[in-house]
Amino acid sequence: MATVSLRDLLFSSLLSKVFLPPRAGIYFGPIRSRSIGYRRNFFPLKSCGERKLSTTHSSEAKCWRGDYAQLEKADIEALAKLADVSKPTALPSKRSETSSVCITSADQLRSYNTDWTGQFHGNSQLCLRPSNAEAVAAILSYCNQKKLAVTPQGGNTGLVGGSVPVFDEIILSMSRMNRILEMDEEHGIVTVEAGVPLSRVDSFCRERGFSFPLDLGAKDSCQIGGNLATNAGGSRYIRYGSLHGTVLGLEVVLADGTVLDLGSGKRIRKDNTGYDLKHLFIGSEGTLGVITKATFACYPAPLGTQAAFVGITGDFARVRHWLLDARRDLAEHLRAFEVMDAEAMMLHRSYSRGFRDPFREPHSFYILIETSTGITAERAASTPLETWLEKMIRSHERSDVIIAQDLTQSAQFWQLRESLPEMVRQSGPSVLKYDLSLPLTVFYDIVEVTRERLRQEALDAHVYAWGHVADGNLHLNISGTAPKAILHAALEPWLYEWTLQHGGSCSAEHGIGLLKSHLLARSKGTVTLGIMERLKAVMDPNGILNPYKLFKTCSRAE
Repeated sequence: MATVSLRDLLFSSLLSKVFLPPRAGIYFGPIRSRSIGYRRNFFPLKSCGERKLSTTHSSEAKCWRGDYAQLEKADIEALAKLADVSKPTALPSKRSETSSVCITSADQLRSYNTDWTGQFHGNSQLCLRPSNAEAVAAILSYCNQKKLAVTPQGGNTGLVGGSVPVFDEIILSMSRMNRILEMDEEHGIVTVEAGVPLSRVDSFCRERGFSFPLDLGAKDSCQIGGNLATNAGGSRYIRYGSLHGTVLGLEVVLADGTVLDLGSGKRIRKDNTGYDLKHLFIGSEGTLGVITKATFACYPAPLGTQAAFVGITGDFARVRHWLLDARRDLAEHLRAFEVMDAEAMMLHRSYSRGFRDPFREPHSFYILIETSTGITAERAASTPLETWLEKMIRSHERSDVIIAQDLTQSAQFWQLRESLPEMVRQSGPSVLKYDLSLPLTVFYDIVEVTRERLRQEALDAHVYAWGHVADGNLHLNISGTAPKAILHAALEPWLYEWTLQHGGSCSAEHGIGLLKSHLLARSKGTVTLGIMERLKAVMDPNGILNPYKLFKTCSRAE
């Protein structure tokens, strides 16, 4: 295994019941918990030259298989040995048979070949599950020499087809690289392998008095490597910022098997020595290298957290006013500020068994706010959140507020928000999902113009909107009875063009993958895209890493 450091690398170019106080107005309960533990339960064809792809948002797309070698029996045997070159030193996966490391059974491969949405399906004949970077390096070195395409895969919870094969690419699963390697409490630094589930590292840090900087609804199933590869955002973005700011180091295996040390495991937060190459791999979606290890900055956990659920009547300007005021008055205490519109709340009324509306009257928008509490708040008559909400409710008569009385009710508030993606899947035969980033001045405008466009097209469809409003991330969902192809034709490319014209982004946190590869040039421009393609050519000259993703290599049928 070749190992190089940064300086050595040179290159030339609610599905359960919700019980909430059914009274309007503001409800105050005794929140004095010193634990921040809470929440979240969620719910073989031979490849040929051309393939038609049925995806969530495309009427039909054509993709041509690249000039890659076909996987032979000898390759499978050789790769199986490379994947099992050594055993993990901690938290080993139970391996009673070779299939746990090398999977070839069509039945077992099905879950690896299909993404979370059920819309993207690959035809891989082989899934490898190595347990360390040495094995990953050996596998990639072999595949690069043989020109065998590889799809790196984490928890496979993505929504844009980025983590599953398009044709017969070999799946490289990180699920057995699942060890938390070190926690340096003095420096507030944790180092983990790429296959560790987000929920496990979050719990690990919390038990030691630290807050991990990332939190997602899919935390029980998504993995750290996939989070990094897609530059995941989540609800804690408002408090800790993006992964570009909280990742201190990475270990990455390049396409030729070179293991690149980018500061993983170091106990320092500042390193101003040359190009900071780790940022190339955060958000690269496995196209430049395979992340095998990461070191994160963690932060002292608050003594407790407090959540409130707010109903607001009126236009979206009122939500913007609440957010601006919360940022100013709650400042460093503010940990999350999520929004749902009235239609999104209707999903609960229609599809959540045992749901009880938190307020007597419906509202235009609903806000979930979470803040931290500390020693001062413990001794005070009221917490910062309670003081702020009292002020806001006095100046906004058409608003209702409920403050969680304990961690159980706080978890119920969060389930109102985080169960929405699953419920929208049940809402109709055709569902389109958009992950957009928009300035707050037009954040909800796109929802309204989308509803109007569907009305003009005489399409029977509902538009549901929610998101991380504090960082401008909107999850726009369309559910209708018409075929997806008709909904898609009515909304694209119009919806993306509207987003770009108003200073937004076509992907806020889900990545590009296969689904949005045709949008990259519009989003980045030809000059920037050209630089990205040159970087790809330098770092992966044979193009074996996650082909057909990110860059436009598939074309839509006319």
